[in-house]
Amino acid sequence: MRGFVLGGTASGVGKTVATLATIRALDAAGHAVQPAKAGPDFIDPSHHERVAGVPSRTLDVWLQGEEGLRRNYHRGEGDLCIVEGVMGLYDGDGSSTARVAEALDLPVVLVVDAKAGMESVAATALGFREYAAHAGRDIEVAGVIAQRAHGGRHEQGIRDALPEGMAYLGRIPPNPDLEIPDRHLGLHMGEESPLPTEALDAAAEHLDAEALADLARSPPRPPGRDPRPSTEKRVAVADDAAFAFRYPATLERLRERAEVATFAPTRGDALPDCDAVYLPGGYPELHAPDLADGDALDDLADRAADGLPVLGECGGLMALAETLTTADGDTHGMAGVLPADVRMHDRYQALDHVELRARGDTLTARAGETRRGHEFHYSSAEVADDARFAFEVVRGDGIAEGMDGLTEHRTLGTYAHVHPESGAFDSFLEAI
Repeated sequence: MRGFVLGGTASGVGKTVATLATIRALDAAGHAVQPAKAGPDFIDPSHHERVAGVPSRTLDVWLQGEEGLRRNYHRGEGDLCIVEGVMGLYDGDGSSTARVAEALDLPVVLVVDAKAGMESVAATALGFREYAAHAGRDIEVAGVIAQRAHGGRHEQGIRDALPEGMAYLGRIPPNPDLEIPDRHLGLHMGEESPLPTEALDAAAEHLDAEALADLARSPPRPPGRDPRPSTEKRVAVADDAAFAFRYPATLERLRERAEVATFAPTRGDALPDCDAVYLPGGYPELHAPDLADGDALDDLADRAADGLPVLGECGGLMALAETLTTADGDTHGMAGVLPADVRMHDRYQALDHVELRARGDTLTARAGETRRGHEFHYSSAEVADDARFAFEVVRGDGIAEGMDGLTEHRTLGTYAHVHPESGAFDSFLEAI
């Protein structure tokens, strides 16, 4: 599967819209497109999946390591992979877009906002290409997509000014229909605020699909992992609008080694018969009344007290707490498994790649092992004085006082999201 990276000059430059229009252009040209996302984000991939019809792959050097990143890339399907970058091309000390492009040896197509520029678009692109050598990055900035560019003289001026060896690959015309609403944690999810297909198709007509496909390269293949035996267990995974933040690779790893039963707590589903439970992150604060009124959290509390292994990440941690207070000040009872009261805030409380070290054996690690992940949340947790923590935080914020992994019975709740390449989910399955 050949691919290329769509990198931006900065956050907010329109990478997601450019990615979605590129998916449509390549699809119309007869390619089977596999979307991917650099960085740990869950939201942009939901838009990719809605437009491409296949789950988007997460590519993050910090979460996966270079070999794990390549393995995850090659698990994709199709003949062309489009990797949407994170922030600006060189931004992010844990895993920048440039580092992802370098690890995969893929060319970069730079998305530049041309709304108020013409020749300066070329100057910007040239600067990004030359900076690669200055920064010691072995990457190729091979072409440009002009975001919010008009046709005619505007487009021609950009094309004529580009330096030799840098391709003009098209433009995204200004269009208010190509705006994705945002909220805390980023944009709305793809199913909530889909962009009109007609607007994306109209934008796609201004992209050079043939030239984009010709740029693509095939990354090196890493060595495969040794297969691991089935645990012959059944894992219940929450799957609804409150628990939507999970990587495709996580479900794949769980299904490789166990039976997976999904359930939707916000829609009144009861907890299925199972040997363990995984509560991914998401937006429990937006669905707190439904969670509080449903049966799933009560069932979960009873089973957890009996020793059922339960893993909750971020939103899952919030649902396992005693209470959840929204930004409007409304307090709702949650599962009450973990001794914490969670409160939402108007600005984010943590945003970083993280590294955790296990203080003892726990559901996702053995004593002394480290797990890498990321955290991004607008909530804080006030924990009981006698609360027990499974991890000390090597990098990041955690829950409280340099600790993460609130634990009770055989339940573990973290603010950190982890990827299966970290080994966390294999440990979880083997601990059941």
